[in-house]
Amino acid sequence: MSAALTQSQIEEALKGLDGWSVEHAKLLKAYRLKDFKAALAFINQIGAEAERLDHHPEIHNSWNRVTLRLCTHDAGGQITEKDLTLARAIQSISLP
Repeated sequence: MSAALTQSQIEEALKGLDGWSVEHAKLLKAYRLKDFKAALAFINQIGAEAERLDHHPEIHNSWNRVTLRLCTHDAGGQITEKDLTLARAIQSISLP
């Protein structure tokens, strides 16, 4: 079982995660891409990272917008180090 991070740990981690915030106990980031095709390509790259890390985000796509929410189910839906690791991996993806 994963341990939930404290509010101060999350706030400190957000300093290194450009554009990420917390909403309803989940890490949140919204991306705007060139078009639907670019959004799908980005989602596929996220999927590959999620599979590699065995930690899967909530993904919402609306044409060229991709919204991600991250939390850890085995920590009661709270934010854990798993979420920060995935957020950093997503952040390192080059946008199409």
